[in-house]
Amino acid sequence: MDYAKMRAIAEELTEYAERLEGSWNVEIGPSGPFLAMTSPSKRHKGTVRRIRNQLNAQLPATHPGYVCENGPEIVSPSNPDNDYGEKLAEYPAMGIAHYMIVDPRTGTIEVHSAPCSDRYQEKDPYIFGDTVPFGSWTVETGAFRRYGKAGNARP
Repeated sequence: MDYAKMRAIAEELTEYAERLEGSWNVEIGPSGPFLAMTSPSKRHKGTVRRIRNQLNAQLPATHPGYVCENGPEIVSPSNPDNDYGEKLAEYPAMGIAHYMIVDPRTGTIEVHSAPCSDRYQEKDPYIFGDTVPFGSWTVETGAFRRYGKAGNARP
């Protein structure tokens, strides 16, 4: 298989991979292009850790005995529609009072609150660097980093 044909197939796979759940890379190996699942980036994991640690430090005062164990909602570069679409409709319907979407693609944060049926009535926008009120807690976002390719990291 010639390189131009492999490159064309890789580009098609890349478009397909962007619609899949999780993080995927397209690589070109000896037998041609293939999809490879990747773990979340260090920036993604670092943001999850920072939020979880901040909330866990505040929870004893507001909700003794509770811990923030599952990762907060950090937008995946491969599937942002899941956070801005499906979850934004499902969470208020489930009665989840507050929903924070942290988007390292754009350096923005949205805090949704006041659930009513299948939508939130309130949305407060923030940017990385802000102190973000989230329910009874606050999240300092000064150390959050945007997604970027190696060598092109954004602040």
